Amino acid sequence: MPQTETVPLHDTPSLTEAAVSRRALLSAGVGLAGAAAIASSTAQVPAAAPQMPPVQAPVRQEWLAERTEQILEPDLVIVDPHHHLWDAPRIVTCSRNCWPISAAATTSSRRCTSRRARCIAPMGPEELKSLGETEFITGVAAMSASGKYGPTKCIAGITGFVDLRLGSRAKGVIERHISVSDGRLRAIRNGSTWSEDPVLKPMSSGVPQGLLLDKTFREGVATLAGLNLAFDAWMFQTQLGDLVDLARAFPQTTIVLNHVGGPVAIGPYAGKRDEAFKEWRGLIQQIAAYPNTYVKLGGLGMRMIGFDFFNNAEPPASEDLAKAWKPYIETCIAAFGPQRSMFESNFPVDKGTCSYPVLWNTFKRLAAVFR
Repeated sequence: MPQTETVPLHDTPSLTEAAVSRRALLSAGVGLAGAAAIASSTAQVPAAAPQMPPVQAPVRQEWLAERTEQILEPDLVIVDPHHHLWDAPRIVTCSRNCWPISAAATTSSRRCTSRRARCIAPMGPEELKSLGETEFITGVAAMSASGKYGPTKCIAGITGFVDLRLGSRAKGVIERHISVSDGRLRAIRNGSTWSEDPVLKPMSSGVPQGLLLDKTFREGVATLAGLNLAFDAWMFQTQLGDLVDLARAFPQTTIVLNHVGGPVAIGPYAGKRDEAFKEWRGLIQQIAAYPNTYVKLGGLGMRMIGFDFFNNAEPPASEDLAKAWKPYIETCIAAFGPQRSMFESNFPVDKGTCSYPVLWNTFKRLAAVFR
């Protein structure tokens, strides 16, 4: 996969230096990674009992509609490197017809997006069930190419799921994903969020503690560089030390850290945002010291981050979000440099906090220093 220019930590420009244009920062994800897929489950919950993922605030379309903003710089092309496609009964309330809604939002401001699917394939060997996700999203990409969703260029890249605990056997499974992806597969994601805290535990990925340190898992990671694929990493900030070790062990593997490293301000850090931020910042700087690491700037609308805009009577303005998120975004850009940072929507997960246009207006405000 094409590699973005790396910037070592000691050479990282300060945020007052316009080292790259805002256009470059807002489109940094193109060709690097699509968005993330997590492990599939064969269990299907009846459509009559849908529920939101625990990390997500409820999506209330009428509430979101109360906040409309003029699109800032509508001609600026945006590459969204982390957008989910969901089509499963258990989350029908937020995902059914999600794709046309998202496409309309992006088209209104001429945005170019990458997409990700969560689609359950109930048949076949366990290790091949996620192949249905890649097949599904490739089909949606073909429909987009036919013009079905308008001028939006959807699904430039796919981040798929293959359980890297297969060890060296993961290579053969990944090659099958590559084959059915029509050249779009860019990365493999294995979620590793883990916590025994009763508040965070429901938001965990359901994998054992210390996944990134597991020997067999690392045998799976070792297959990625040779296939020209990145590893998409998702964890809570309490686990970032494991990613530091992984980046050190696999210097030839591109590692993309999701959602600014999963900062936490609930559960064990409730009422301790300053303490949590200091710990998180130190770990972010350690990870960024490895030039094979990149970061996605987003995911701050999730419950675990502790910003409760979704509880307000009115949805937030982009100015409000930019003010709240600025310390996290600027810390990451200062550490990784603009060339290794990319804004991401994490939609529809973050849709419980704000609309898609408001989200990208927020990012444009945060990128204003790079004029």
